[in-house]
Amino acid sequence: MFSVIKRGIIKVKEDIKVIYDKDPAANNLLEIILCYPGLHALIAYRFAHRLYKWHIPLIPRIISYITRIITGIEIHPAARIGRRFFIDHGEGVVIGATTIIGDDVLIYQQVTLGGTGKEQGKRHPTLGNNVIVGAGAKVLGNITLGDYVRVGAGSVVVEDVPEYSTVVGVPGRIVRKKIMDKNGVLMHNRIPDPVKCELNRLKYEVLELREKIEKLN
Repeated sequence: MFSVIKRGIIKVKEDIKVIYDKDPAANNLLEIILCYPGLHALIAYRFAHRLYKWHIPLIPRIISYITRIITGIEIHPAARIGRRFFIDHGEGVVIGATTIIGDDVLIYQQVTLGGTGKEQGKRHPTLGNNVIVGAGAKVLGNITLGDYVRVGAGSVVVEDVPEYSTVVGVPGRIVRKKIMDKNGVLMHNRIPDPVKCELNRLKYEVLELREKIEKLN
């Protein structure tokens, strides 16, 4: 029991530190403890998840439900979440029961890591390490986002995404170019529009064909 409590305290310390590292608005320890719903939801989840692993019925779901009412964040106690997980702002976040999240993952408000139906077994996403999911994005079904994947705000991802990729759009399309700053942070204001890029490519091809036809005439 003492070792479990010790590991829990270490994880909470890491969760607090990652807020300092990733949120420039974090000013002091008291502010983080009192004013960050993502931290509150994560602490409650870690406790509920431990009870769930001990096969204690009902209570983990009650904790999850109360946490959702207070924070606006719903994390199923059966989900598996790694270390240094940060939910920025947090309102409207939903994390399903069979979701697996690696270490050093960052997600923003209104993100859904959900299923696509009533199928049994693994039905929610798996996120690798160092993944960032932008505001309002939906990652649905039993799919895998590899390490260092970046999901643009408002995207809907329903297929696997290989590591070091950036995915944007509805449905999500992979953009190979890394839209990140020198620290590996997703630059939400510089995400390209893959549909616009494709239209531009077609426009230039039409212009080239028109020039060739004019030369033939």
